[in-house]
Amino acid sequence: MGRSSTPGEGTRPRVRHAGQLGWDDGLYEDDKADAPAPDGSGDGDGDAARRGASHGGGRRGRPRRTGKRKKSRILRWAALSLAVLILGTAAAGYLWYEHLNGNLRKGHRSAGNSAAKKTAPNAAGQTPLNILMIGSDSRNTKANLKLGGSKSSVGAPPLADVQMLLHVSADRKNASVVSIPRDTRVDIPACEDPDNGKKYPATNTLINETLGRGGPGCTLDTWEKLTGVYIDHWMMVDFAGVVDMADAVGGADVCVKQNVNDVPKPNVPGGSGLRLTAGTHKVKGKQALQWLRTRHAFESDFGRSKAQHMYMNSVIRELKDQDAFSDTGRLMGLAETATKSLQVSEEIGSVKKLFDLGMQLKGVPMDKMNMLTMPRITDDRDENHVLPKPGAADKLWALIRDDQSLDPKDRAKNKKKKETGPAAGAPASIGVTVVNGTAADGRAPTGNRAGGVRDLLRAKGFTEAATSTDPGSALTTELTYPKSSGAQGRSDALSIAKAMSMPSSVVKEAPDGDTLTLTVGSDWRTGTTFPKAAKDDSDPLEGTEAVNGAKAGCMDVYWPYRQM
Repeated sequence: MGRSSTPGEGTRPRVRHAGQLGWDDGLYEDDKADAPAPDGSGDGDGDAARRGASHGGGRRGRPRRTGKRKKSRILRWAALSLAVLILGTAAAGYLWYEHLNGNLRKGHRSAGNSAAKKTAPNAAGQTPLNILMIGSDSRNTKANLKLGGSKSSVGAPPLADVQMLLHVSADRKNASVVSIPRDTRVDIPACEDPDNGKKYPATNTLINETLGRGGPGCTLDTWEKLTGVYIDHWMMVDFAGVVDMADAVGGADVCVKQNVNDVPKPNVPGGSGLRLTAGTHKVKGKQALQWLRTRHAFESDFGRSKAQHMYMNSVIRELKDQDAFSDTGRLMGLAETATKSLQVSEEIGSVKKLFDLGMQLKGVPMDKMNMLTMPRITDDRDENHVLPKPGAADKLWALIRDDQSLDPKDRAKNKKKKETGPAAGAPASIGVTVVNGTAADGRAPTGNRAGGVRDLLRAKGFTEAATSTDPGSALTTELTYPKSSGAQGRSDALSIAKAMSMPSSVVKEAPDGDTLTLTVGSDWRTGTTFPKAAKDDSDPLEGTEAVNGAKAGCMDVYWPYRQM
């Protein structure tokens, strides 16, 4: 800028500097024409100009130069005002961003027993995205109590009555959502509540109790223990949050085939209060919460899960129809509500990271989004509870771990082709390190397990097999080869898997590894042969209330609840 703000001083350097910043110098051309040339020449004699000034000629010129100076001054003030406006807008944007970040409630990702390993990147450097979505039944606020439950429930540990795992494929071309019923009996690992330091021992009980045994991090640890799937983040919402989010979206279309009136019945207390006539309706606010909570009128928890999946699909379709992922105004409104309604794991505790997560779903076609409820069987201890179905549930978790679509048609198209890499080396030439990772399930590791498996390998001709003294941790056995070894490393690993009667799915690339490593997981604690999963030829989608995102669908209403 010029050295002086006095009219006529420092203005030309200011103008030249402004031109360098991209401003239009043409605005000042009259001022430049009025200035004397650097060599003293001009359109008139300099002495004559001075004589004119002393004889009154200057009186005619002063008004014109003063006007130009005023014009220059006005332009400078306009530029200054514009700069203030831009800076003010930027400051307001920053304050708004910080305001949204301040809304977010954050918690620890894990409660201390997260054991699954993150999936290695694909050839393009992409990794799948797994998010655990939790619905809390907490009544510990006035807003939540008003929306459901009795005063006697205030102060009780919250239950994770809704639990869904969102899996987005590494290439972002398909997504799946799997729900686990709240009354599923599972092994829950030891957890520590990060808020008060209270420790909870490992136990075997209903999965919805995990939330009261160390918070959302304990729910995540339990899912990882059960599925072997590495979960990147968790998100949690309560009753009031659901209502606010439903209003912010503007509602979602749901459909019932018959009239529905979910109210208490003789010997069947409770009910969501949902009341709709047969057909399609746009629900939001409290009515959306009623839809998501309806269990009796949809016959069971499994029917409720299906209705929840339909609602989620409808919300995603609604957002895409609104172009909400690209509309700044819509995004700001949704961000305000979402940051107030959600509690998230700390590593995604910023608006930018949440926005980036939302963008991951933007490009997934609706017909490539599949939602279902875990395959299950009745619990032999209590007919009101369920257990993961042997074989079918294992196959489902394996599909997610291996980043495969839940759509059978997609899997048929993408069926792995025969290995065409180089031939594997002779068994005696292949070095492999065996690691004991059997403690991943929370139990004490099996003694000398690595040495026992090493001996099995040597008996198969892999005489270079050795053990590592470093303890490992793996819920499921895996055989990793260094990325640097490329196709040859994979071929060698596959030859070991075949010799040990292991499925090829145990073979994985290790981006940072430097040796071929067999980590014996908690699924192979004992025995000389690799355990085979229970035989189950059914597709994981069969009998699991599967819903495809491209199909709106309509819920059947259990007959006692069809009267209005």
